Amino acid sequence: MSIAPSMSIRQVAAILDSIIEGLIAVDTSGKVVLFNQQAAAIVGCPVREALGRPVREVVPNTRLPHVLASGQDELNQRQEVGATTIITSRMVVRDASGAVEGAVAIFRDVGEVQELAAKVRTLQDLRELSEAIIRCSEEAIAVSDEHGNYVLVNPAYSKLMGLSEEAVLHRPVTVDIRQGESVHLRVLRTRKPIRGARLQVGPNQKDVVVNAAPLLVGGELRGSVGVIHDVSEIRRLSEELASTKEQLRRLQSKHTFEDIIGECPPLARAKELALRAARTPATVLLLGESGTGKEMFAHAIHHASERREQAFIRVNCAAIPDTLLESALFGYEGGAFTGARPQGQRGHFEEADGGTLFLDEIADAPLAAQAKLLRALQEREIVRVGSSTPRPVDVRLVAATHDDLDALVASGRFRQDLFYRLSVMPIRIPPLRERREDIPGLARSLLARICAEYRLVPLRLSQDAVDLLIDHPWKGNVREMENLLGRAVIHMQPGEEVITRAHFDLAEGAGAPALASEPAGEPRRFAELKREWERQLLDGALARNRGNRAATARSLGITVRNLYYKLERHGLMR
Repeated sequence: MSIAPSMSIRQVAAILDSIIEGLIAVDTSGKVVLFNQQAAAIVGCPVREALGRPVREVVPNTRLPHVLASGQDELNQRQEVGATTIITSRMVVRDASGAVEGAVAIFRDVGEVQELAAKVRTLQDLRELSEAIIRCSEEAIAVSDEHGNYVLVNPAYSKLMGLSEEAVLHRPVTVDIRQGESVHLRVLRTRKPIRGARLQVGPNQKDVVVNAAPLLVGGELRGSVGVIHDVSEIRRLSEELASTKEQLRRLQSKHTFEDIIGECPPLARAKELALRAARTPATVLLLGESGTGKEMFAHAIHHASERREQAFIRVNCAAIPDTLLESALFGYEGGAFTGARPQGQRGHFEEADGGTLFLDEIADAPLAAQAKLLRALQEREIVRVGSSTPRPVDVRLVAATHDDLDALVASGRFRQDLFYRLSVMPIRIPPLRERREDIPGLARSLLARICAEYRLVPLRLSQDAVDLLIDHPWKGNVREMENLLGRAVIHMQPGEEVITRAHFDLAEGAGAPALASEPAGEPRRFAELKREWERQLLDGALARNRGNRAATARSLGITVRNLYYKLERHGLMR
């Protein structure tokens, strides 16, 4: 080692005293020429008393004289110095020509070395534990150093990104980004955490949300850690949550009045009456053809009533055998009949206590059940099958039928007194053919729901498909429309986004009811003639009424809204 001529002995001593090892140097006669403060602390001899003395007087068992005599270094030797055990290295000091000038011993307390080793081991254990935790986490985690290079990623990260550890470790944190700014670089630049950053990452360009935070050790920035969430997984969990909420809602009611699509006068009148009925405890009788939406009205009435937080129980009287309907509605006592449960069974009236009981297809209920139903409505109590004890119930009844109850009463198949009791608030729901102006909006709403159920991208209806739906007779009403739209969606080819008339023709071939309005033979010619006839009819009516559209609608017997739709379809809006 060379020392600059300008460096003083005091500076050299200060340097030697600053090192953590003990140091003793001797000249060729074995006298101590260097002795730092750490050596004094270990040996137990002050520096001023050690300098200039023979080294054996300071450290009796020292081997520095032996090293001087042999000219051989002794490295990492264990030695006892009083009550202290040290690890020492003894080395010969030579001049430029190789002649021996002295010897030096550098040593350290074994206890300190062991303590330091324990600390290092503890830190290593903590590091390994931290890495194991990160690797076992199901969250995708990536850690960068202060220079913006990845130093640790876990298997969940590799699975999400589609990148192996080898592809990203010790490489810049931008290596996995396809679109957006690296949150690691932003964190390293600002030293502040970031939440909810949207990025596209990996070879598959996955949409992710990233939360990142700085790694500060003793106030010093040492890197950043990011937790990555797959947006598709978040979407799936959101859908599961929505599905759970929907199932919970089904235990009460599935639909509200906002779900009933259409604003034509007959439907608007039905909704107005139903909403008015919902605010009272009155029994409601829903009348209408099959598929018009009677059950949806029942749900909406319950949801708009004060009973919305209570149970909504639906019973299809036509789906339960006559012999079982009575026990299903009113329950039974144990042993009331063969096969009955020993503990008995609650009926639907008791299940709906405090809420709403919806009896669909009420006309199919047998006369015996009708008599007990009348008692339940009049007395607000029921008697289980096999029992004579009445049980009070607080149930709001909504009944529905597509049959003509007046005719059934006249033929003796439906009790007249029950009919009067049910028809406190009769509401007729119009068939689809009486509200054709609602068909475009209803079809689009149903199509959106079908696409969501089938997990498809949103589809659209072409104008010729809408025209076809408007002209269809709809004997099955909304249920038939839902069926036909579902069949048309199934017959869509990959990549198609618009449903046309042709898709409904395919649906017909699959067994669906035929979409009428065009006879076989020359369907296109007939349709063209029909459209031209309608256009001329509208044009002439407008001319006769001098362009007054309200008067034109009245003369044609249609609503103004329907007239506007037809004028727009035929290019007569002027």
